[in-house]
Amino acid sequence: MSSEEPAIGHNSAISKEASDRLKSIIDRIENIEEERKGLGDDIKDIKKEAKAAGYDMAAIGTILKMRKKSAQEVLDSTMVVETYCRALGMRSYLE
Repeated sequence: MSSEEPAIGHNSAISKEASDRLKSIIDRIENIEEERKGLGDDIKDIKKEAKAAGYDMAAIGTILKMRKKSAQEVLDSTMVVETYCRALGMRSYLE
């Protein structure tokens, strides 16, 4: 609200305009939260479908994380994992 008085202040009344605006903000947030919940339910359904079809859900999860990164970020994190594996005496998966 920039330099004007806040719509709601300590021990102050709220104007009709400010009340309407507040209600609009709350309603919009609630609507988006409901949409987000619906989308989350849709994602769960798709994952159940993939699992029922026999896909490896850990691999799908890894792929989803990888696709959010750049190729260089994937390469860098893979190299770190490889370094840790070698430090633990595990064989390299890149060889």
